[in-house]
Amino acid sequence: MAAYQEKKHAQERKHKTTLNDTQISQVQWGRAWEVDWFSLASILFLLMFAPLIVYYFIMSCDQYQCSLTDPLIDLLTGNKHLSDIWNKTPTLTYRAAGIYSLWVAFQVVLYMFIPDFCHKFLPGYVGGVQEGAVTPAGVVNKYEINGLQAWIITHVLWFANAYYFHFFSPTIIFDNWIPLLWCANILGYAVSTFAMIKGYCFPSNAKDCKFTGNFFYDYMMGIEFNPRIGKWFDFKLFFNGRPGIVAWTLINLSYAAKQRELYGQVTNSMILVNVLQGIYVLDFFWNEAWYLKTIDICHDHFGWYLGWGDCVWLPYLYTLQGLYLVYHPIQLGTANAVGILMLGLIGYYIFRVTNHQKDLFRRTDGNCRIWGKKPEYIECSYMAVDGTKYYSKLMTSGFWGWARHFNYTGDLMGSLAYCLACGFAHILPYFYIVYMTILLTHRCIRDEHRCLSKYGKDWKHYTAAVPYRLIPGIF
Repeated sequence: MAAYQEKKHAQERKHKTTLNDTQISQVQWGRAWEVDWFSLASILFLLMFAPLIVYYFIMSCDQYQCSLTDPLIDLLTGNKHLSDIWNKTPTLTYRAAGIYSLWVAFQVVLYMFIPDFCHKFLPGYVGGVQEGAVTPAGVVNKYEINGLQAWIITHVLWFANAYYFHFFSPTIIFDNWIPLLWCANILGYAVSTFAMIKGYCFPSNAKDCKFTGNFFYDYMMGIEFNPRIGKWFDFKLFFNGRPGIVAWTLINLSYAAKQRELYGQVTNSMILVNVLQGIYVLDFFWNEAWYLKTIDICHDHFGWYLGWGDCVWLPYLYTLQGLYLVYHPIQLGTANAVGILMLGLIGYYIFRVTNHQKDLFRRTDGNCRIWGKKPEYIECSYMAVDGTKYYSKLMTSGFWGWARHFNYTGDLMGSLAYCLACGFAHILPYFYIVYMTILLTHRCIRDEHRCLSKYGKDWKHYTAAVPYRLIPGIF
């Protein structure tokens, strides 16, 4: 009898431990379970004003030659009313709706129905069916990695049309830029709303959902971790990479075509923006399989933040430098052009090598060499929702020994190079570096809060070994 009671108590203790581990693990991944007042206020602000911010930037170029202050001065002095500005804004057109619908449908076809073939003939490229990271519920999703293929097919057709078929003008994107903005907003809100309804009514995996009970927070930050339709259409991967990032380089090419149409030439500053941002886009698709292990896929739920953000915020505000150069063509001096190019390339080198070091370390479980040496690391453990214990290693060698997010440092250097190509006459093209600094600094803090919750004292050991976040010796 005593033995039976002891066994029963042991089972109860084990059950309580599992429950505690599960409760602890609930804050290890993704967004919060509870909403504080500051988070709610921030979310309400973004839901109300983020679409207006995008409109304001694009409108200022369309009506005020990219001046961010002139519209405000006109409104404050009474020279113009909001209705005057709005009435001069191009409306949604059937042409824009047709262009945008065909664009999104084409990217869906490339994503869903054409299996990747690039990995079969491009050495070093990882494509085809790949596994993602373990979700909070312990699920490992599979993905069809074919973004590079989609980018290549799209751009081959673009150049074939520009030089041979002439079905449409290469300036088509710029010429319909504001009407396309309304289309992008419709899709962004539609997919975000659908994702929320899906999370409540028919989630892909109920254990990977989070509900706070606050409508606005759940709508913005998302409920489902990996919403899917069928086996392969993954909302997060599709909208993060397609159609926005595939379009990024096409948008810049359309800007360059418009600059040539207006002024008879493409300036070296426009070429720099196209080249440097093109490198970033190609890097994204070349390393799309690696992207499955980043914070966007591994931690973020899919809501308005990603759905609307990828449809509207990314293509419209990440391309401001090219848009600005259409209105203000700048021919840089040779020294300035070379300096900006070098800054962008060095930033890209740091960004890529830092990420490569982490990827190599993960793939080999630390059995590799970083800068000619066997890497050092901190061993960590964490618990999934189902109570399964997992083990991980945090590298403290190479660039990861310099700072905990040194890849972001390289990213910021590249972002600054894009902006510098536009000169100093207006602040508008510098929005990108300001935004990226805020975004990546916040992401550092957000990621480290999760890691502390996830790894506990092991994370403290790691931060003691690598004390700086972005800039060694400073921050």
